[in-house]
Amino acid sequence: MYRRIRDLREDSDLLQKDVARYLQCTQVCYSYYEIGRRDIPTDVLIKLAEFYNTSTDYLLGVTDEKAPYPRAAQTE
Repeated sequence: MYRRIRDLREDSDLLQKDVARYLQCTQVCYSYYEIGRRDIPTDVLIKLAEFYNTSTDYLLGVTDEKAPYPRAAQTE
């Protein structure tokens, strides 16, 4: 998982501080996510998946399919 978030960031030509700003955390905190020194909370994992337009399963290494799952229709 940690390698995937780093690869996605680098493929997007972003710096750690750019992603950290989006997640509203420090660059150091985000760098700990990338190197596996800190577990990624579920809410942060979801934000990363949305940011990179992928699925949490892809980030977690459950699938190699980058495309996100279709969203469920919302009922009112």
